[in-house]
Amino acid sequence: MDAAARIEAALRGAMHRRREGAAPPRLTEAIEHAVFPGGARVRPQLCLAVAAACGDDAPALSDAAAAAVELIHCASLAHDDLPCFDGAAVRRGRASVHAAFGEPIALLAGDALIVAAFEALTEGDAGPARSARLGGLVATLARFSGAPFGICAGQAWESEPRVDVSAYHRAKTGALFVAATRMGALAAGAEADRWEAMGARIGEAYQVADDLRDALLTEEELGKPAGQDQALARPSAVAELGVAGAARRLAEILEEAVAAIPDCRGAGALREIVRMQARRLTPSGLAEAAA
Repeated sequence: MDAAARIEAALRGAMHRRREGAAPPRLTEAIEHAVFPGGARVRPQLCLAVAAACGDDAPALSDAAAAAVELIHCASLAHDDLPCFDGAAVRRGRASVHAAFGEPIALLAGDALIVAAFEALTEGDAGPARSARLGGLVATLARFSGAPFGICAGQAWESEPRVDVSAYHRAKTGALFVAATRMGALAAGAEADRWEAMGARIGEAYQVADDLRDALLTEEELGKPAGQDQALARPSAVAELGVAGAARRLAEILEEAVAAIPDCRGAGALREIVRMQARRLTPSGLAEAAA
């Protein structure tokens, strides 16, 4: 199977386990609504790309790591859309979880997905690699999901009277990209530290691109509410640098991300994946603004 098929299979396996037993039907439905159909699955794709570059000697474990990262991401979206945060009624082109199921169920669905992410790492047959590598995978996912370094801290920065924009971007967006690259390496039995810079740069690029898309595209183009940064007075690269400055910064960060890929047998393929994501992320017409 290719990476996309592996990711969907791993996520469907995790969702199958949510349907076992006598869970409340609306909660089960809300959990699946949060996960399927997905977006571009950028984080799990990155996780599997790094695992492949490192040899991917335990593909069942790298699949589990990729699914775990995506489940945390889906949980963060369910929570981010809640009325107490963004109050967004649309996500991925359809009703957000709270709009479809109500605020209490959306909150619980997000909580359940966080738990499911850690459970995904412990299930299935990955042979002796799982017992040897599981501790590092769990610790990495926890570190970049919680506080002070993870997406929980990133969300919390939005409630502070004074925002450290760099810390905000590193935690809210960058953290899961760092988790994805580190966990891809760990799942393949490789050194994780050498992959952190690449994950951090890609995470930063994704945040700048998201700021640009929020400022320039419509709700129909985004599949979620547009103009939220300005409406909610959130810190953004566009507010700080302007559109042209943010476009230049995005181009710089993406080159830094490519340069940060460690030397390995899969480095060439990984560079192409990063460049492909760069083309996907950059709003149309911004190449000229970045020049």
